[in-house]
Amino acid sequence: MEHSNPLLKNNQSPQKFITIGEIMLRLTPPNYEKIRMTSGFDASYGGSEANIALALANLGVDSTFFSVVPNNSLGKSAVRMLRSNDVHCTPMILTTPEETPSHRLGTYYLETGFGIRASKVTYDRKHSAITEYDFSKLDLDALLDGFDWLHLSGITPALAPNCRALTLECLKAARAKNMTISFDGNFRSSLWSWEEARDFCTQCLPYVDVLLGIEPYHLWRDENDHTKGDVKDGIGMQPTYEQQDEIFQAFVERYPNLKCIARHVRYVHSGSENSLKAFMWYEGHTFESKFFTFTILDRVGGGDAFASGLIYAMIHNYRPMELVNFAVASSVIKHTIHGDANITDDAQSISNLMNMNYDIKR
Repeated sequence: MEHSNPLLKNNQSPQKFITIGEIMLRLTPPNYEKIRMTSGFDASYGGSEANIALALANLGVDSTFFSVVPNNSLGKSAVRMLRSNDVHCTPMILTTPEETPSHRLGTYYLETGFGIRASKVTYDRKHSAITEYDFSKLDLDALLDGFDWLHLSGITPALAPNCRALTLECLKAARAKNMTISFDGNFRSSLWSWEEARDFCTQCLPYVDVLLGIEPYHLWRDENDHTKGDVKDGIGMQPTYEQQDEIFQAFVERYPNLKCIARHVRYVHSGSENSLKAFMWYEGHTFESKFFTFTILDRVGGGDAFASGLIYAMIHNYRPMELVNFAVASSVIKHTIHGDANITDDAQSISNLMNMNYDIKR
């Protein structure tokens, strides 16, 4: 019998989605404790690309995740968690110590912030299985065959040279197959420098259809004279509509392959209360979302929830204002859910939040 996602029966997913990246074990002290205080950890799994696969699968999208994990209890448990959320894991590779000598799953520790104390992440992911695997013999044409949408992020290429090569080859293979390609720069300062990230991620732009975020990329005012600076220079973290529109227009002029650019803007009032809104360029216009203020239960994965919300809305042909509002509402609702991923199993709950309908549903 062929295995299938029961959520897709009688409600076929409009497109088949695949994403590629690292999944990690997440260890979190309970009750907002700090690591040096705690005597135990809550264990879960996460990672940017995996978070998006999980969110889309829970919303009924035919979603597949590809990664490399060690063939041990930690790696198997990560796969089990993904499969329990209806993510297809058939192409995932479980490696032997001969293939990945360190034979380990990456780990990160999260101290959840409270009030004026911000959250803090400590990575322990060096020499994880995905960074040691030899992808040179991987058949990318076969891996991507039958899929409509590929999502990648700037985190995976930051991990190791083999992951950088894999990212570029995946982009080229997906473009040759005329897939829709989304990319989120997702800069992580603990993994590589700002200039390294900009240099590499800028190479990805010619292949991208849907761009999440406006950094880390070079967008020189003059390609022949870099001393004139970047178009984004001097723009704050909370730009005006006019400033954001100017940046979007510069991206599209330089990279006419871009069909959509979206980014969320965060306003931090404390470690427990934030506000979010979003900007999106789509079909020749810049749109600005509603503004949401909320209390945070778990901030990690908010950007991934924004990306998954946008992808879901695009796959289902939402209108432009609904696209950007659904995406930011997806991020907002994720902040009320423990763990990395937006485990929300009905789009209506996100739409209710999008429409600022907070009443109890009976």
